[in-house]
Amino acid sequence: MMTQYHEMWQELNIDLEPHEKMLKAMGKITEKIFKSQKNRPENMAYFDEMLDEIHSKRPLELKELKEKGKKIIGIFCVFVPEEIILALDAVMVGLCAGAEVGFPEAEKLLPRNTCALIKSFVGFKMTRLSPYMQLCDLMVGETTCDGKKKAYELFSEYAPMFVMEIPQMKNPADKELWKREILRFKDKMEELTGNKLQADKLIESVNIVNNKRKALQRLDSLRANIPSPVSGRDSLLINQIGFYDDPVRFTGQVNLLCDELEEKIKKNREEQNKDKTPRILMAGCPMALPNWKVPLLTESLGAVIVGEEACVGSRNTRNLVPADEENREQTPEQIIDSLAERDLSIDCACFTPNSDRIDHIVEMAKELKADGIINYNLSFCQPYNIEAFKLERELEKRESEIPLLTIETDYGMQDREQLKTRIQAFLEMIK
Repeated sequence: MMTQYHEMWQELNIDLEPHEKMLKAMGKITEKIFKSQKNRPENMAYFDEMLDEIHSKRPLELKELKEKGKKIIGIFCVFVPEEIILALDAVMVGLCAGAEVGFPEAEKLLPRNTCALIKSFVGFKMTRLSPYMQLCDLMVGETTCDGKKKAYELFSEYAPMFVMEIPQMKNPADKELWKREILRFKDKMEELTGNKLQADKLIESVNIVNNKRKALQRLDSLRANIPSPVSGRDSLLINQIGFYDDPVRFTGQVNLLCDELEEKIKKNREEQNKDKTPRILMAGCPMALPNWKVPLLTESLGAVIVGEEACVGSRNTRNLVPADEENREQTPEQIIDSLAERDLSIDCACFTPNSDRIDHIVEMAKELKADGIINYNLSFCQPYNIEAFKLERELEKRESEIPLLTIETDYGMQDREQLKTRIQAFLEMIK
């Protein structure tokens, strides 16, 4: 596989020797984490293949699209409207990273006590190890936290950047601010692509993205069954792949998997509600690919993760954009108003107050029949680390019977045994 894509990597100015070492290490890790699982759904094979060729097959597709004139747009956050990108005949790809690769280089630009997610995407760019970053015509940042917005200032010296201002509250004035930001992004995209945003194209793209969210909602709902028909780490992988894959193809594959899972549930009716495996809801910071440390530890200790509350999870897919295919009289600005409304329903910790997030965590735990919540936070991520205290207090106030374990970690393996001990004790308490 590696020699087959060498020419592309060379053209993209990838640093080949460390890149090949990274891919070999990834192959061993993914075999252990994913393919070694017993009784996996057959339709996970597509997502395994996507993961195996995450730096080869999909980048080659993007390179070919780029050569045909399409613009490649990299994003770091679910607030950036994929609908606008698709409607202007461009392609979106996620750039958040979940590995310590490139940290020494990143720390030449950033303080060491910067969160791992920020250092990771900066490190991948600085070390020339990401074909996606090398392919991007534009990278779109956002002001979800102070660390990211200051990092983008430095990052802009190495990559073409456009930064969107995220409101910090959800008042009418904040919605107007966000709508203006989407319009400003639309203007930038029109300038970059040479295309003019049309209402019919925007409605079509809204439906494409809505269908992707619906497919992931369907997957989430199936995990409410006892036993869950799919592991948490497989579900996380699917959500991670969704930021890289073609959205229409991805949606079809998720629905194929869901068809298989529904059949599996029907065949195992007699086993329903008999399974005693501890069911865990994972909440907190996003887990970008290949960040699987905590889910692997949790499920290796005998639990099953039945939901992810984070951006790489239900926070991204929970709500749809209203779309009416018949109403072709709508202007792009009217549709953008619906986009802005939907985006401000996202319960990111960047907002204050953010009580909706607590409500959603409690609702998810009940709907998914979770026995406990693991609140996962990255070190130096102040918004989510502070909200962890609020979550604990709110659960106590509501006299919730759902146990909570809050952990703070990063992408390194130094704390693996400590985390294992804490998670094991938490699961024993639940049992």
